[in-house]
Amino acid sequence: MQVRVRYAPSPTGLQHIGSVRTALFDYLFARASGGVFILRLEDTDRTRYSEEYVKNLYDTFKWLGFYWDEGPDVGGPYGPYVQSERFPLYQARAKELIEKGMAYYCFCGEERLAKVRADQADSDTSEMGYDRHCRGLDPAAAAARIAAGEKAVIRLKIPLEGTTKFRDALLGDIEWKNEDVSPDPILLKSDGFPTYHLANVVDDHLMRITHITRAQEWIPSAPLHIIMYEAFGWEPPELVHLPMVLGADGHKLSKRHGATAVDEFRKAGYLPEALVNYVSHLGCSFEEGRDIFSLADLERLFKVERLNKAPAIFDYQKLEWYNGQYIRLKSDADLLGLVMPYLVQAGLLAEAPAPEPRSLALGAMPLVKERLRFLADAPIMLRYLFEEPPVPAPEEFIPKKLDKARAAELLAAGGALLPSCDLSDLEATEARYRAEAERLGAKFGDLMMPLRVAVTGSRVSPPLFESIRLIGIPKATARIGRAVAALS
Repeated sequence: MQVRVRYAPSPTGLQHIGSVRTALFDYLFARASGGVFILRLEDTDRTRYSEEYVKNLYDTFKWLGFYWDEGPDVGGPYGPYVQSERFPLYQARAKELIEKGMAYYCFCGEERLAKVRADQADSDTSEMGYDRHCRGLDPAAAAARIAAGEKAVIRLKIPLEGTTKFRDALLGDIEWKNEDVSPDPILLKSDGFPTYHLANVVDDHLMRITHITRAQEWIPSAPLHIIMYEAFGWEPPELVHLPMVLGADGHKLSKRHGATAVDEFRKAGYLPEALVNYVSHLGCSFEEGRDIFSLADLERLFKVERLNKAPAIFDYQKLEWYNGQYIRLKSDADLLGLVMPYLVQAGLLAEAPAPEPRSLALGAMPLVKERLRFLADAPIMLRYLFEEPPVPAPEEFIPKKLDKARAAELLAAGGALLPSCDLSDLEATEARYRAEAERLGAKFGDLMMPLRVAVTGSRVSPPLFESIRLIGIPKATARIGRAVAALS
């Protein structure tokens, strides 16, 4: 049996971390087992549906670097892969259950249903949900009412007694009392639209899905789906309920924990490889003592047995660490290509920069590669290379325990030494500045700090002498002169 797994999002919002993890595990499972990964759009919620969210779905996975084998945009043998294009299938299957006596027409209007809910809320009953008022209707009489044009929904007959059992590949055997299953849920609405449960089960069967991977919060819907499979006489797919992804506070990951939409991570300057690698470890383990895996590694190593039962904690600091590691692995040319959009957006470079500014940016990549946490940090770090920084406030130049006069003296001395330095020999240049600091009776750091602020406009910057080598000694000396004048 060939493994066939599916990612079935509803295009009613942006792609977020929890959904991407489910899709990633589906993809890895398919690749590890020689199977097929499928995308199906569950677009029956038309009130919240938006083409913007469909576009975001495609853009997100193209950026992440893993994709489906069958889907709306690539086709396949079991299409269409969009639920709104499959309505006749659902209508036929719902009527099939009517004919088998496993479902029935319900004519209860919203007014009556509202009264049922209100009465249940006011009473001490533990029974909640539909009261099965139409379950006992004569099927022939119900069919005649439908033929006469009366509107009705189709409801599934949930067994009134007993239990429903199913096996989860991760959690083991699960047993659910039928009295705790949602009572006789709607399968087909009066307008012919299917509910999630009907469309989901019918599509999974017709698309030959063998394994369903989803979060543990979906466990309560599993008995309902198993009952539907049994009603149709179909073999259900194997279920894999993934551990939850929690924030650091132990609650389900949400917007209050920061960026959860993948777009936000992308805009902040995370690399797709870092996000994929980190997300793959949320509830799964691969090899002890190793953190960095290529997508090919993950495809080879993934097994359902490696999944954890316990919830995973989303750690932004760990993800930041991953991002830094992947940035370090980039060549200078590749890193420039990645930060270029951020430099263009900041107005530091043109979209097609001239050779000189491009060369300057390329030369800066070794200076920032070890310091970048996110690609979006690049404009902040490199602005001084492309623009004259404003002269900071006097207090920015003053090392601890020194005053403005001493800072000005050190800055002037450092600036005077610079024209005679050979910046192709950084060791010799640093040695000269250390000797100058000793001559002035100052700490080396106290001599360098005012110099750094004058040249870069900040106390924190890429390596100073390498930066001066990039912009040139004349430009650096001019900036130092302005800063000395401001301090004096």
